[in-house]
Amino acid sequence: MSTAKGPLKGRAARLGRLMPSGPSSAARTPFVLLVVVLLGGGLISLLLLNSALNEGSFKLNELKDRTTELTDEEQALQRDVDDYAAPDALERRARELGMVPGGSPAFLGPDGKVLGEPSVAVAPKPTPKPRPKPPGTPKPPAATNTPTAPRTPANPTADPTTTSGR
Repeated sequence: MSTAKGPLKGRAARLGRLMPSGPSSAARTPFVLLVVVLLGGGLISLLLLNSALNEGSFKLNELKDRTTELTDEEQALQRDVDDYAAPDALERRARELGMVPGGSPAFLGPDGKVLGEPSVAVAPKPTPKPRPKPPGTPKPPAATNTPTAPRTPANPTADPTTTSGR
């Protein structure tokens, strides 16, 4: 290769026209700043997008927890309804309200004919409630756990269960 500075010939001349060897006409600083600003803006956008997605994820978890709580509450309420709808619970509540079991039913046919023998529902006799004792009645003695000796009458001849050997 020659180091002489003369006009280039042939292929070197064509390549020399494509790449100027003098000082560049465009400044590199604005381009570099543009690339840095674009990259920084992209990173900040990704950070904001990630934060928004995380916030949505937390909200979703809260909603799932609330759904689970409400489902548990619904199931508890449904169990209560099932308990109240059970036949024995219905019967007990009806008796508390003063209802009595019905007699044998009678039905009306489409022609107006009575089918069956109707009977009147009879209320069962109420169970007697214990009455409070009058305030002047003495209370029975309290039971003790100690065994007591059998009582002997003061007058042995007055006891009709004993027989004398006379």
